[in-house]
Amino acid sequence: MANAVQRQLGLGWMRIVVVVLAALAIGFVITLLVSKEPVAAFRELLTGPLPRITWDGGLQIRAMNRFGNWIEESITLILLGLAVSIVFRARQFSLGADGQVFLGALAAGAASLYIQAPLFVHLPLVLLAAGLAGFLWGLIPGLLKAYVRVDEIVSTLMLNFIAIQLFQYMLIHWMRDPREGFIATAYFPETAVLPLVIPGTRVSIALFVALLGVAAVWFLFFRTPLGYAIRMVGANVKFAEYGGINTRRVVALSMAVSGILAGLAGMHLVNGLLKRLTLNLSPGIGFEGIVVALLARNDPKGVLIAGLFYGYLRTGAQIMERSSDVTREVVLVIQAIIILLITAERLWPALRNAIERRTQSLEPRAPSAEQLS
Repeated sequence: MANAVQRQLGLGWMRIVVVVLAALAIGFVITLLVSKEPVAAFRELLTGPLPRITWDGGLQIRAMNRFGNWIEESITLILLGLAVSIVFRARQFSLGADGQVFLGALAAGAASLYIQAPLFVHLPLVLLAAGLAGFLWGLIPGLLKAYVRVDEIVSTLMLNFIAIQLFQYMLIHWMRDPREGFIATAYFPETAVLPLVIPGTRVSIALFVALLGVAAVWFLFFRTPLGYAIRMVGANVKFAEYGGINTRRVVALSMAVSGILAGLAGMHLVNGLLKRLTLNLSPGIGFEGIVVALLARNDPKGVLIAGLFYGYLRTGAQIMERSSDVTREVVLVIQAIIILLITAERLWPALRNAIERRTQSLEPRAPSAEQLS
């Protein structure tokens, strides 16, 4: 039985690899049509984020900033993919990660600017503020869905708009630094800035936060009662209710817990990368977590791989845009093709089963004893 499950998982991942390779092949065909140097342009997409290693008079590693950009993108995407995967596991379709990112960033910024403490106290308070803001903002649509039957897609989209407007209002009217020539806060104190782990880049200890998040979500899913309840509700809500699981509580908590990770993604953007709050934080980044979760099939370990892959693709897109005559829209088309092909790959087994059931229902059956008499 275990071998059959492992074989099925292996086949699933093989199908995803084939889908991604097919999408990249289609992307290269598109590049052929729009670029004068398609091979060079596509090479930048595929190898641009990698550091350059040379042996000129000794080992030298160059273009570490590109490698850093890849890891920075991936950290945010991994945290958002984990957030979305928790909600998807409970068979909910929350779109609220974007708003949770903004409020997590706002809470982290407020804790950074208005609390004075040593580094070992200040940073945990910043992390706590971001996670708590995301938790509370995720709890709202969770309670609305669980107890009032409000559609989570509508509520989370509306709450995204409210969160972004609240972020902008607080920044413009209360937190902005009047000495700056644009809308932004003062730079955070050093005690609130995430320490770097790779020199020459902006890769900070948020890398370990993301890795810890992967381990924590895996532990949540497979080693805790709440994780078991989330998986049961996602598999069959009626069966979960019959088994005594409080499905309303599970739905509310799944959205709230996912908000913690989205809030931490917002903290990474402001305390790790920007080191201040700015007006145009990163609108729409929360929706990228959906792509990562889909690629990973809501598996925490898969989110790590999918986040690194998608971050690589996004970074390669930026490098290709700067280094060739191909615009970033081409890569957006490639990303859209990947999503469409993965969706089609997920729908094919269900379609095949439906066809088989339909065929069996049309097959002639032997007459019963009553009919013969």
